[in-house]
Amino acid sequence: MASSENRRIADVGTLKAFAHPLRADLYRLLYLERAATASQLAERVDEAVSLVSYHLRKLAEHGLIEEAERQSEDGRERWWQPTSDGVTIRDADFRDDPQKAAAHLAATRLFHDQRADRYRRYLDERPAWTPEWNAAVIDSEFLLSLNPEELAAMKGELDAVLSKYAERGRSAAADGDTEGRENVALYTYGFPFRL
Repeated sequence: MASSENRRIADVGTLKAFAHPLRADLYRLLYLERAATASQLAERVDEAVSLVSYHLRKLAEHGLIEEAERQSEDGRERWWQPTSDGVTIRDADFRDDPQKAAAHLAATRLFHDQRADRYRRYLDERPAWTPEWNAAVIDSEFLLSLNPEELAAMKGELDAVLSKYAERGRSAAADGDTEGRENVALYTYGFPFRL
């Protein structure tokens, strides 16, 4: 990967390119696999290789992914990897214009829907997971009374904990220690609401 930092998406063109449902899925797969070909990704998302290749090129045009070193002897294969260790999309970058704000809202809703779909899939598949995995699953709701500074501080603390565990997983994978490991999705939302 070119950068160990998150790539900040701050322009509408890149946001719209990333917020396409298939492109978001392809990016997530590349993030997990670290490098893959269009053929490998097409098999995972059950789409035509030509369609996946087109969407990979669109992600590359916006600097979200790049060509990776070849992982095999087949010179015809084109390998892709993310350009960074994730993406960051901040509300503040899209508030200055109603069209930008609308694009940000649409993207946020798409990402939320994809996350909810992934969790629903887990719920449907829960009987197939071991008791150890099911016992380890996090499914909580906390209703707190905070001010904006406290919520921001909590976000920073949670980000630090998640970064620590993400690094553990990457180190284990680099050492070939994949025994008992699975991909884990963790979604946290912290937002104000009124009764």
